[in-house]
Amino acid sequence: MRSYIYILYNRQIRLGGIHILVDIHSTAIIEEGAIIEDGVKIGPYCVIGKDVKIGKNTVIQSHVVVEGITEIGEDNTIYSFVSIGKASQDLKYKNEPTKTIIGNKNSIREFVTIHRGTDDRWETRIGNGNLLMAYVHVAHDVIVGDGCILANNVTLAGHVVVDSFAIIGGLTPIHQFCRIGSYSMIGGASAVNQDICPFVLAEGNKAEVRGLNSIGLRRRGFSDETLSNLKKAYRIIFRNGLPLKEAVKQVEEEYGEDDNIKYLLDFINNSNRGITR
Repeated sequence: MRSYIYILYNRQIRLGGIHILVDIHSTAIIEEGAIIEDGVKIGPYCVIGKDVKIGKNTVIQSHVVVEGITEIGEDNTIYSFVSIGKASQDLKYKNEPTKTIIGNKNSIREFVTIHRGTDDRWETRIGNGNLLMAYVHVAHDVIVGDGCILANNVTLAGHVVVDSFAIIGGLTPIHQFCRIGSYSMIGGASAVNQDICPFVLAEGNKAEVRGLNSIGLRRRGFSDETLSNLKKAYRIIFRNGLPLKEAVKQVEEEYGEDDNIKYLLDFINNSNRGITR
């Protein structure tokens, strides 16, 4: 049976005959209506808004503010001075009832800011198992998949999509509406204004594709056959000097049965801002 706390000021309460163990510091402010599940810890001087739900065993350290219609899943650790769910900085935002949704097992480090969505996507969403290092900014309507690493001071502008298992180096801004492909890695202090394809290494101001993320792919368990196909596709798209449409057509004809190649080609064909080459 799952138990909920709607407003609480004690470290341990009884609801429906069941002891619910939570640890809420006496200086924390929990607005009436908030839902706090079993095992949650909330540290000193935190503020939790009335439309917030926090899942089991999530730890919220000191001076964290969570407001708006915000759902935080289970087993997250949210470090000091994080701000989640505040209104978008988009000047078109008119206080629509948009959401911020965070999955499970994320580590959100000091001074991270995550803003709620706007009436475009209606939510900002972060998946499971991500690491957001200190001072990362996640703007309105951003989607972050699972298992991503965003190093210190990464800035995701509005509507950015980061597919699962991407790594973005510190001090890197991502232009609005850009998409970052799965298993890609972007070097620190880069500037990204177009989509970064899956599986590649990119770096620079402005960012350019430097190679295939071979080491990262091996660490993720990609087979030798898959790596071989990706290397061949990479050379055709990024190094042979072909027009993009011709390169995509050639890769599709030669390697189109490979699921990872299909994802790469779909990514390119659906790019709105164009891909970084």
